[in-house]
Amino acid sequence: MSNDPLTAAFDAARQAAGAGEVPVGACVARAGRIVAVAGNRTLREHDPTAHAEILAIRAACKELGQERLVDCDLYVTLEPCAMCAGAISLARIRRLYFGAEDIKGGGVEHGPRFFSQPTCHHAPDVYGGLREIEAARLLRDFFLARR
Repeated sequence: MSNDPLTAAFDAARQAAGAGEVPVGACVARAGRIVAVAGNRTLREHDPTAHAEILAIRAACKELGQERLVDCDLYVTLEPCAMCAGAISLARIRRLYFGAEDIKGGGVEHGPRFFSQPTCHHAPDVYGGLREIEAARLLRDFFLARR
């Protein structure tokens, strides 16, 4: 596994694709150290909430023995959906970095724009577009192969 959190997220996305899952990967890092990495597992776990972000947050909380990740950053290959944005907020993630935007299902810069809502208790600093072309290609190739 890579020591770079974004590369680790991409590796997890590729592993998810290899398992037939939508290729999204997520990595939680603290002080430059990777704490948890996960790829989508909705099919494998028969769980619609088993998105990479949720799984990485759960694993990081367990690893660190705390329910809040105030000094942690989350790296994701795709703009999080509204459900994942809610989990990011509840976990008090410090910074969110993501690759490709998700015009149809995104909840950060598209759709409900979760962090902009008055009911959002915590909004991380958000940085989108990291390795965006690579992230978009990974998703596009995955879905083209299934059509």
